[in-house]
Amino acid sequence: MLARMTSPDVRVERLDGPVGATALLTVSDPKRRNAMTTALSDRLVAVLDEVGADTSVHAVVITGDDDPKPAFCAGGDLDELAAAGESGPDALQRIYAGFLALAECPLPTFAAVDGPAVGAGLNLALAADVRIAGETARFEPGFLRLGAHPGGGMTWMAQRIVGPQATTAMLLGGERVDAARGGAARARRRHQGEPPGDRAPRPAPRRRRRRGRPAARVAALGGVPRGSRPRPRLDRQALSAGLARSSV
Repeated sequence: MLARMTSPDVRVERLDGPVGATALLTVSDPKRRNAMTTALSDRLVAVLDEVGADTSVHAVVITGDDDPKPAFCAGGDLDELAAAGESGPDALQRIYAGFLALAECPLPTFAAVDGPAVGAGLNLALAADVRIAGETARFEPGFLRLGAHPGGGMTWMAQRIVGPQATTAMLLGGERVDAARGGAARARRRHQGEPPGDRAPRPAPRRRRRRGRPAARVAALGGVPRGSRPRPRLDRQALSAGLARSSV
């Protein structure tokens, strides 16, 4: 594993389980609520390369530094994004490389989300195989209010997870998915044309609720066998073509 570095950083912690180890990655730049920068993206790529090559690691959990307040990733650094937009698609791809590396990781990946996951932070969460949301989790594109295109494969990843209707609502209407209020389920019903009162209420199933922070809940699942990862990879060629068009 890579040694711990000073902030901003992606910290690495090894959690040993009954089958194999889990790598817990913590994106840490608390002064900017873990906003994604080129330096953090480069570090994330390096960490994921090393973790993916470690045969004793069977799964990856990524989360955000929660000191002083919970935050997964509050988006991309706006100054860097503006400069990258002027420089062309290669500069943007370097910022995108961190969450694209997560999407292409050969291991099962989990995003343990507390606090905001906005813009590039939303992309980072979407790039994982599974998202575990805490009570303060907030998933928001954020592109609309900035007048920016939804970059980094967001439209491709989101529509696969929540469907095209909910994705369109998030992009064109600025809707956010709030884990505490069950926003995703309501958005899907509303934008698929189903009035809220048309369905008879059904009793909620009784389930034992896991308590604790999302990263701790994922770690408590135990070891994951190293091997298959069913989710398809991002089409980098199509993404590069889209970046080139958006930069014209």
